[in-house]
Amino acid sequence: MFKRLSPTPAKLTLPKTKLTITALLVSVAMAGCSPTQPSADDSASTESTSQSTSEAATDSTVATANNDNGTVAIDTVNGDVDLPVNPHPIAVYDMTLMQDLSALGVPVEGLPTNLHLDNLKAENTPDSIDIGTLFEPDMEALNAMQPKAILIGGRMASKYDTLKQMAPTLDMSIDTEHVYDSSKQRLADLGRLFNKEDKAAQLQQDIDNAIAEAKSASAGKGNALVVLINGNKISAFGEASRFGFLHTVFDIPMADPHIQDATHGQPVSFEYLQKTNPDWLFVLDRASAIGEEGIGAKAVLDNPLVHETNAWKNDHIVYLSPDSYLAYGGYYQWLKDAKLVTDSFSSTANN
Repeated sequence: MFKRLSPTPAKLTLPKTKLTITALLVSVAMAGCSPTQPSADDSASTESTSQSTSEAATDSTVATANNDNGTVAIDTVNGDVDLPVNPHPIAVYDMTLMQDLSALGVPVEGLPTNLHLDNLKAENTPDSIDIGTLFEPDMEALNAMQPKAILIGGRMASKYDTLKQMAPTLDMSIDTEHVYDSSKQRLADLGRLFNKEDKAAQLQQDIDNAIAEAKSASAGKGNALVVLINGNKISAFGEASRFGFLHTVFDIPMADPHIQDATHGQPVSFEYLQKTNPDWLFVLDRASAIGEEGIGAKAVLDNPLVHETNAWKNDHIVYLSPDSYLAYGGYYQWLKDAKLVTDSFSSTANN
């Protein structure tokens, strides 16, 4: 973090133009001409302010020129990165960051293709150019774009060394084990980077309010198991996973505290679901989230063994938003899934 220095009192000095005018006035007075007008207030500050000129823009464009507010240090997976405040153009390869930038109202000049969410771009901002996919950058497009900064997350992390040769690259991947603290830090950092700190604080308050409501609604109403359905395969996820926020942030107890930590979850069977017998079953339908065709999660779970669980018997099966898989830790993901929890638990009496 950079410490902002307070202005130091200094002896006032007259600008060069003021000295020139004063000399002329003295000369005129000595020549016996008319009296001169009083000089400007000597107590006026001599601090000059530079005003950036912005190019003419259409109704759908916004000014993206760098302002003259200095630099800011941003915390990343690879250490602090110093950047000018409000760098543009920017390229972004992570949907969590896209959600936060969209909510902040920051235009993004370069985005990958095949994005499956509709809340990744700020309203009334120019169209973005295609810069590859979430996993593979288009280096020719980036070279033509000449970004001032490239923002990436976990899906593009393996390309960090390549991208940093093009422009300053910030790996702002979310820490799944500490998703709330990590996402809060990322949102605040984006606010500082794009000179929108007040807006970032307001958005964080929205998230905190939604979380508080979800925690209140779910308190004392049973345990939960989180599963991802991918075709006919079922995986269970624990508190250290991308879906762990349901347990660590919303404080919903785990039906099985011994789930193995794995990026893609612990493979489980219908017998496991029956034995674990969760009060609530949170489900992510992966095929639906990424726009693939195939058997849906509801059809997969319509199984005699699942029918024996408390979750099925009490209609306590909640389908998580696609955002929880694609943009976990993003502004809109927090709001969507907090509302899902609040709405689902609010109509249920305490155990």
